[in-house]
Amino acid sequence: MDINIEKDVNKINDMGDFFKALSDPTRLKIVLTISNGEICVNDIAAKIGMTKSAVSHQLAYLKNLRLIKSRKDGKEVFYSLDDDHVNILIKSAWEHVTE
Repeated sequence: MDINIEKDVNKINDMGDFFKALSDPTRLKIVLTISNGEICVNDIAAKIGMTKSAVSHQLAYLKNLRLIKSRKDGKEVFYSLDDDHVNILIKSAWEHVTE
């Protein structure tokens, strides 16, 4: 890995924000739910036992950090992981804690 601590400060801060987002159990549950495939906010809320409003707030936070993306279909909004990098990190973390 070629990281220059002095020159890559902004990227390092972004990495910190990425890990900070996933360190929250609620946001992690949301990301884990989304990692199984595209899903709407109502279904996310039902699966993790939260209100739609609370989930929407967390989804906006995760979307702002580019961990997830959204697609609108009529009135419904569907969420998925932004890219496979997020899924790889989630799977690696799961393997690490289950060994």
